Amino acid sequence: MWIQASNASNCPGRRGFAGGSGAPRAKRSGARCPRVLGIDEHFFSRRQGYATTFCDLGNHSVYDVVLGRSEKALEDYLSKLPGREAVRVVCMDLSSTYRAIVRKHFPQAQIVADRFHVIRLINHHFLALWREVDPAACKNRGLLSLMRRHRHNLKPDQQQRLSQYLAEHPALHLVYRLKQYLCYLLLKKHRTRKQCRKLIPRLLKVIDQLRGAGPAQLVTLGDTLHTWSDEIARMWRFTRSNGITEGFHNKMETITRQAYGFRNFENYRQRVQVLCS
Repeated sequence: MWIQASNASNCPGRRGFAGGSGAPRAKRSGARCPRVLGIDEHFFSRRQGYATTFCDLGNHSVYDVVLGRSEKALEDYLSKLPGREAVRVVCMDLSSTYRAIVRKHFPQAQIVADRFHVIRLINHHFLALWREVDPAACKNRGLLSLMRRHRHNLKPDQQQRLSQYLAEHPALHLVYRLKQYLCYLLLKKHRTRKQCRKLIPRLLKVIDQLRGAGPAQLVTLGDTLHTWSDEIARMWRFTRSNGITEGFHNKMETITRQAYGFRNFENYRQRVQVLCS
């Protein structure tokens, strides 16, 4: 089922403490869930571990922060969450745990894979294979930079240097071309339903090629992409990404440093709600 996410993007100004009295604004715990939700984890403390961020991607704000990242840790919070039936889109990385949570607690939502994490996964497996094929070359920082980047971002002299290296390794050249083709395919955005139907066979063909390849790194990558093929294909229609959530994680790290760390999670949660909403 293909859906078109809302293009509305209201970016509220920073709201802090009211009237200088030091009292924070009302908590968001009673607010209904946004229709477009981003979910991701971030580290809170060594003692208490990780926390889960629920981000309102439509309004560029943090909806809430909850301690824990497992289904058991989030069960009580999500079962009482108001308006979760109204959530239509959830954007996330390739986490099987979060996918199971979304399917259980957000029954009307379509899961969309985050493009950045998918392409990072592809590069990770490709570079791992490269290290197996040519361990010495992968330690060359200049060549490593060329192999990581998209080919259209390379200057003519950089393309020539990369082409010369790949010509010496024909098998690696074929894998590199397949990686580039797959990344270009996944970078397409704002596609119509008709356009998506034409792209799906191309994606499935590449996945089959990876799963049928000899190297274990490519087979593992192909299996992962096959498992997440529906969520990955929805990226072509979806107009948001979890980069918004990642940006708030950077801001949360700054909040923690300025406070010299937090021992009480509720104090941390309230500070995040004030400064990131």
